[in-house]
Amino acid sequence: MGHIMNHTDSHYGGFNLWNADDLLNITDPNNNSTAHQGPGAADKLISLAMVVVLFITMVSLGCTMELGKIKGHLRRPKGVAIAVVAQYGIMPLTAFGLGKALQLTSIEAVTVLICGCCPGGNLSNILALALQGDMNLSIVMTACSTLLALGMMPLLLFLYCQGITGLESAVPYGGISIALVMTLVPCAIGIYINHRVPQYSKLITKVGMGFMVVAGSTIGILASIAVGSKVLAVASLRMMTTAALMPLIGYTLGYILSSIFRLNSSCRRTIAMETGCQNIGLCTTILKVAFPPHVIGPLYLFPIVYMFFQAAEAFVFVLIFRCHLRFVASRKERSEYTGVEIPTVEAEKCQLPQ
Repeated sequence: MGHIMNHTDSHYGGFNLWNADDLLNITDPNNNSTAHQGPGAADKLISLAMVVVLFITMVSLGCTMELGKIKGHLRRPKGVAIAVVAQYGIMPLTAFGLGKALQLTSIEAVTVLICGCCPGGNLSNILALALQGDMNLSIVMTACSTLLALGMMPLLLFLYCQGITGLESAVPYGGISIALVMTLVPCAIGIYINHRVPQYSKLITKVGMGFMVVAGSTIGILASIAVGSKVLAVASLRMMTTAALMPLIGYTLGYILSSIFRLNSSCRRTIAMETGCQNIGLCTTILKVAFPPHVIGPLYLFPIVYMFFQAAEAFVFVLIFRCHLRFVASRKERSEYTGVEIPTVEAEKCQLPQ
């Protein structure tokens, strides 16, 4: 115990990520004498509200999906395979590289690595919709990455942390299973609605997404009030830089990788969002389970900082994309207007009776 306290007295300094003995001490289950305090009533209320919002949002997204297209992605899983490689290849390596490049302390580097090894989150589905991506591919990708997380997360943590006992066993299999259910079940309901009563799909999607914006904003404000002061404790320059660069690198390399394999533009945007977005809830759970409070300190809030940057950067991409669409539409309208004023020979031919 004293060994750990000595190492953590100075901003978690002294640990060596490449020294298994130090990290064995970090994850020693005997060091959990100081347990995390249980969630308060406000935390439980926020968590319950988030579950309700997520369920309604995923039903709405399911209404934009089609069974035929889903089956097509499963029969020809090129896009899904590329997304899985991007998710579990690019992001863990990015986290590992940033930890080395920015000279993070061991506990900081492990925190970032755990975040990088997490599967894609449901935020990627919402962002894919905002970017007019392939929603069928997006949901299939999220489901596949979450399912594969049951095996990939322990494997990646084992490989990158050199087989440290305790860390890979901290993967919350129950939490991953719940995340998978919370993705598939409401989406299946939405797909059924779209299949049986497609005339209601657009209305459900609009109402659901509107509810998500209002409720999500309210929950975000309440959560920021609850943990805002604590998050500032994570706001060192190195950690803020890491949180800003990780999703940006994920978005960029995900798009580049899908471009190399010549996927269409909607699939590229979808894979980019899926790569850069991590499941923040799972990451926070692992950090709380794997490390005692006096070791992890405020770093268990790093996923919240990461979530802020991944959402802010994605919003910029959405804004640029929407402006591009407006510009293209405006240019097309001007071209059509010119065509009406000065009809071409081909246009006159199209007007001849058949």
